[in-house]
Parts: sequence; structure tokens; C-alpha cells
Amino acid sequence: MPLVLDPPKNAAGQALPVGPLSSTKKRRATGDQVFHGLVAGSAGTIPLIAVAMLALLGVASMECFRTQGLAFFLKQDWDPVHGSYGMLAFAYGTLASSLIALLIAGPVGVGIALAITEFTHPKVRELAAWLVETLSAIPSVIFGLWGMFVLAPLMRSHIEPLLTRIPGPFFREAGTGLSLLSAGLVVSIMILPTVMAVCREVFNAIPVSMRESAMALGSTRWESVRLAVLAPSMPGIIGALILAMGRALGETMAVTMVIGNRAEISSNLLAPSDSLASAIANQFTEATTSGHLSALAALGFVLFLITMILNMAAQGLVWLVKRRVGA
Repeated sequence: MPLVLDPPKNAAGQALPVGPLSSTKKRRATGDQVFHGLVAGSAGTIPLIAVAMLALLGVASMECFRTQGLAFFLKQDWDPVHGSYGMLAFAYGTLASSLIALLIAGPVGVGIALAITEFTHPKVRELAAWLVETLSAIPSVIFGLWGMFVLAPLMRSHIEPLLTRIPGPFFREAGTGLSLLSAGLVVSIMILPTVMAVCREVFNAIPVSMRESAMALGSTRWESVRLAVLAPSMPGIIGALILAMGRALGETMAVTMVIGNRAEISSNLLAPSDSLASAIANQFTEATTSGHLSALAALGFVLFLITMILNMAAQGLVWLVKRRVGA
């Protein structure tokens, strides 16, 4: 038999009339629609802002692309006096310093997060996490000053002479301490809290039952961590590295103070270099011609594109890892 609902009744048992929605309910429904529209509009502004920024940079870069052509992307000569501009040396310095920072901060950050969540006493975990995350509150110019007055002399006097003894193309000749390697070391300290904080939250999200199940099957402590924590956490770890890489690519002040600011491509990591963000920061106030300003805007356009391409590639990698872990 079909279900028949009785109409609402008053205290005397008499049926109450069922009419249209009350004014209060109408106001609530209208308020929900307005709130939904505001939230959807706010979310829609994010891609609109990104597209607007890319379009504005593209318009400002048109003169450089028109006069320099494809050579702007393929040559490293940067000569504002003669109107010759090439971004290859700046792109090399940006990617190389960011990669050095990620290679250092990635394993260290994941290891710190793993030690805090799995091998540290519960009373010490919050203190250790707070100490590492405090680094993210330090302004980048402080890291730059530390790099200039502490790291650079240390590199020049002690570390670089030792590194030059290593055979190969990466440590050929010692310099002044202001180098690509110094920039990578400073940026690695700056992105370390990002890697550690995200990985720590990911590890804490893994249920304790998964660890206990691995231990119950006879796994050692390290095997249970590797199989029950690291394997399912791989998408989150990749996400942490993505966020850290994004900050490393766009870092300006600290890199400007320790990278040496010499636009050249060299496999020697102890030689000075330059980055896209540093070139824009150093030369923007001195650019007096429209061609120079357009070339700097083109550097920003390329930096924006590199960041977007890396993020999209990383998201695709996360998708592949999720499918593998799910399988």
C-alpha cells in the first residue's frame, strides 16, 4: 500500500491547513540562493584573475616578442643598451636554483615530518613541529641577509674549497660564495616548512588501524611505516613538493641577495647566476625605454607560464599516483 502522510494537527487534534511556504522559509531560501551565488562568484574570480594577469603580461610583452622573436627564448645575451634581450640565462638560474632547493628540502622535509609523526614522543611532537614551522614566518629579506653575512663567507672560506676537490663539471672553480648553490641552499631552508607542514598533515590523516594491521602481519616498524604510511601518502607528498616548488620559483629578495646576479649559463654550481624574478626586481626601476620594460614584462610572462605548466604537470602526476595507489 502507498504511504500516506497525515496532515499536521493542532493540540485539539484538528488538521491544520497546508498552504504555501511561509515568509520566513521564503527568506531562508532566498538567502541560500544569494549565499550560493556569492560563493560561486568568489570561486570563479580565481581563474578570472589568473587569466587577466596572463593577458596583461602578454599585452605588455608584445613589443619584446615582436622585436626579438623566437631568439628571446633561445639566447642568453641581455643587453639593454643595444636592445638585445634573451631570457635563457635567467630561466636556467630560476630552474636550477629551485631544483637544488627541492632536492635538499624535499627529502629533509619528508624525513622531519615522518620523524615527528611516527618516531617522536607525543609530548615533543608539537614543539618540534612548531620550531620548524616558525621558519615560515621569517621574512625573506632576513634569509637573504643571513645568506650574505653568514652562508656566503662560510661557502667561500670552507665549503667551496672542499667541493672543488670533487671531480666533475659541477664544482670546477671556487668563487665569492655568492653562487647558484648558495641561492639553492637559502631557498631550501625557506621551503622546508612548507614540505614539512603538508607532509605532517598527510601522515596524521592515515588511520592508526593501517599501521596496526601492518604490524599484526609481522612487519617491522620501518616496513609498517613504508607500506602503511608512505605508500598511501604519496599524492600528498607530491602535493607538498608542488607547493614548495611554486614558492621556490617565485622567490625574489633572498635569491637576489645571494645568487650573484650575473646572467650566464654554467654547469659550475659555484659560479654566480641570475633568476627571472631577480632580474625583474633589479632592473625594473632602471628601465627607461619601452623595449626594456617590455622585455622585463616578458620575463614575468615566462615565469607565470613556467609556474602554470609545472603545476598542471604535477597535478597530472598526482592523478596517476592516485590511480596507482587505488589499484
